[in-house]
Amino acid sequence: MLDVRKLRLLRELKVRGTVTGVAEALSYSPSSVSQQLSALEKESGVVLLEKVGRRVQLTAQAEILVRHTGDILDMLDRAEAELTASSTTVAGVVRIAVFQSAAHAIIPRALSTLAAEYPELRVEVTEREPEQGLFEVSARDFDLVIAEQYPASTRGLRTDLDRVQLASDAIHLASSSSADARVTTTSLAGAATLPWVMEPQGTAARTWAVQLCRAAGFEPDVRYETADLIAHIRLIRSGNAVGILPDLVWAGETPSVRLIDLPGSPHRTVFTSARRSSAERPGVVACRDALARAVPS
Repeated sequence: MLDVRKLRLLRELKVRGTVTGVAEALSYSPSSVSQQLSALEKESGVVLLEKVGRRVQLTAQAEILVRHTGDILDMLDRAEAELTASSTTVAGVVRIAVFQSAAHAIIPRALSTLAAEYPELRVEVTEREPEQGLFEVSARDFDLVIAEQYPASTRGLRTDLDRVQLASDAIHLASSSSADARVTTTSLAGAATLPWVMEPQGTAARTWAVQLCRAAGFEPDVRYETADLIAHIRLIRSGNAVGILPDLVWAGETPSVRLIDLPGSPHRTVFTSARRSSAERPGVVACRDALARAVPS
């Protein structure tokens, strides 16, 4: 009989690429992971790993086991969901990955709702960039992710995850509202020669913002780069930069900078994703309901 725990280690190696990555994700030592994988080879009677340079690579037989292990873990997810649904109490732990502006705008109110309605449910929240959060839900590090998608952009399709829209979030050009600000504008065209603050390169927000500027006929002068949107607001408000801000960052409060409409009135989509096999867990359902109710109107 093959050991499910060892099979999961093999699947983790497929997902994360290295023994060290598996060890870090599951809080094991690399030597312990290697020992367990060696034991799995003996149990299965086939070679599962082969050396390629300094790394190990899964054999064709290992790929077969990984495919079936995914099915087994999904079945266990569904069994757990059905078991917990049979109880009259929503309890257990739900781990949520969330990007920054959603953490500010949605999470506090949702947590208050969950604490009042489901006191036996423990909710753990960790900030993650959307792409990383989606990967980690698929890898079973989290149960639910709040992610975003910008207009006319797509993400890699993860067939094991579902997708439920949470909000449609308007995006604006932001400038200081101070009359004597050093850096200020009333239009996108007027920002062509001004210093900008943007999120780091490689993020969906940065890619979209740069494409927006290029479509308007200029390359933005990005002098300040940070993933912290609160820092964006302060740089813009103080008259040191202009930038792009989603409405969600205000969490329903009055904006402290001038917001300027952009061509086409763009909106980003904010959504949640869970593994399809665990999406019906009562704790996940309760969290999604609370998150939906917490979206600022």
